[in-house]
Amino acid sequence: NAALAHYSPSNGSSRTLSAGEMYLFDTGGQYLDGTTDITRTVHWGEPTSLQKEAYTRVLMGNIDLSRLVFPSNTAGRTVESFARRALWDVGLNYGHGTGHGIGNFLSVHEWPVGFQSNNVPLAAGMFTSIEPGYYQDGEFGIRIEDVALVVEVQTKSEETPFLAFEVVSLVPYDRNLIDLSLLSPEQIRYLNSYYKRIREHVGPELLRQQLKEEYNWLQENTEP
Repeated sequence: NAALAHYSPSNGSSRTLSAGEMYLFDTGGQYLDGTTDITRTVHWGEPTSLQKEAYTRVLMGNIDLSRLVFPSNTAGRTVESFARRALWDVGLNYGHGTGHGIGNFLSVHEWPVGFQSNNVPLAAGMFTSIEPGYYQDGEFGIRIEDVALVVEVQTKSEETPFLAFEVVSLVPYDRNLIDLSLLSPEQIRYLNSYYKRIREHVGPELLRQQLKEEYNWLQENTEP
């Protein structure tokens, strides 16, 4: 059912999950210090070569946009194609927006931030989702969604500060679905840096709460 990007369950369409297929879960919560909107896709069995390649290319797009440095006052639509390029390279695409503004204990989809043509230019302090995907009708769906903060960065030119994204979602990606041969060295370095951040921030909190099993799972899934 995840082949539909915005599927809503019903008694007529629900079905039993199995370990032999992809599973997409779009999660979130409202907290006093912020709103979360995080999507991960996993496979508990043996994914097909198409599933692995499609997932990896979605991940590549997520990484390429997340690590982008761009001028101030840049419209989201100007950089949106970075999230699609790895899919476009092999003739794949997705039919929804690449991201939307996220409120601070407010709207999960907060206008007017985002990557579409009618969104305002990106500015420091904005929170947006970054969520490329791929969907094959009747078969499976893939989406990788993170929440990112727009921040100022200093470039080598030392002129007007540029902007970049600081991903604040600290959730591992599914190693079972990543084809490492498709990733560039820069993308692998980004992944390793991201996993290090997850360990440093989430690991101590799991230990503080005495969640040993969860801590062990985190260590295993954030190996370089």
